[in-house]
Formats: sequence, structure tokens, C-alpha cells
Amino acid sequence: MSESDEKKRLEEAIKLLKRTVKSSTALDEFKHIDLSLVASDQRQQYVQALMLVKKSISENLITKEQFELAVGIK
Repeated sequence: MSESDEKKRLEEAIKLLKRTVKSSTALDEFKHIDLSLVASDQRQQYVQALMLVKKSISENLITKEQFELAVGIK
């Protein structure tokens, strides 16, 4: 798979995961990804997106901070 294809898949994963960012009402908690916001029949798609992001971070295609900014956690 070419680097541009991987970047496209990563962008799609980030777009998908943006839907799962949840703000907490507790003062000591931060925004986080919450897969309970996803219907159970769609959850595997979101898990695969998370795995792709983790792989991309380990391969230095994106930093953890860049990912967190892109999905809106930070």
C-alpha cells in the first residue's frame, strides 16, 4: 500500500473517530474517545480505526499529539 493510501485511510479513521469524542461533566476528567457512543453493530469499524491510528503512531506517520488535536481531544 502506498504512503498516500495510508494517509487517506488515516484521515478517514480520524474523521470517524471524531464522532466518539466525549466531554466529561466531571471537573477532573478530560475529553476522551468513548466507543459506547457507537451502535454495537458499527463498533468493529471504530475499533479498526483505533488500531489503524495506533499503528500509524508507532510507524511515525502521525504523532499522538497530532492525532489528539485532529479528533478534538486537545
